[in-house]
Amino acid sequence: MDSAPDSFPTPFPFVLVLLRRMADFQPELVEDALRELGYARAVMREANRRWQAMQRSPRRRGATARYRSVLGPPQTTATRRIGDLTCEALSWPVPLWPDLRFEVLTAPGGAVWNEWLVRAPGAPDPTLRTAADLTPWSCTVDEVARAFAPARPMEGSAPTRWRLAFDAPENQNGELRPYVAEFTWGLLQRVENVRPASPSA
Repeated sequence: MDSAPDSFPTPFPFVLVLLRRMADFQPELVEDALRELGYARAVMREANRRWQAMQRSPRRRGATARYRSVLGPPQTTATRRIGDLTCEALSWPVPLWPDLRFEVLTAPGGAVWNEWLVRAPGAPDPTLRTAADLTPWSCTVDEVARAFAPARPMEGSAPTRWRLAFDAPENQNGELRPYVAEFTWGLLQRVENVRPASPSA
C-alpha cells in the first residue's frame, strides 16, 4: 500500500507517527518497517505532518480525544494508582509490534501524563542481564529501569524521548560500566557507554 500523500487514509495509521520520530535514531530499522507495512517515506512524513497539525490547531481537541480519533476506541481501559493519585490507563494495539501496546495515562480531568509504548499483558518480558541484551526496539523504558535498578531518569531531547542512566555489565563476565539508554515513545533506540574521564597526568 505505497499510498501517495494526496490519497492518504483518514484516520491515518498512528504507527507512522511513531516511526517518524524513531527515524532520527534508527533510519534503517524504520525503512525495514515501512516496507513491511507497505508505506513510502512520503506517507510517513505526511502522517507526522497531520499529527502535528492536529496538536497545534486552535480548534484542537483534548489529547485523549485526539488519540481516540486516530486510534479508535482503546482496547483496554484501566484505573491505575500512582503515588497518591489515581489515573486512567488507555491502551491500543500497535501494528508492527504485536507484543507492545500504545498506552496513554490520563490524570483526573483528562490531562495526559504519559504517552508511550509498553509491553502487552501476557507477552513475555525480554531477557535483560547485560548491555549486550539492549538492542534497538527490544525493550521499553520501564523494562530497562527494572532490569538495571537503580536507573536514573535524565531529561530527553524532545517531549517523546526519554533517557536513563544505569550501570550494567557489558557481557556475562564483564564488570559494571556506566551507560545511557535513549528511548523514543518509550521504546529503546540506542545505548551508549559513558566512560569516566581519564585522570589528568
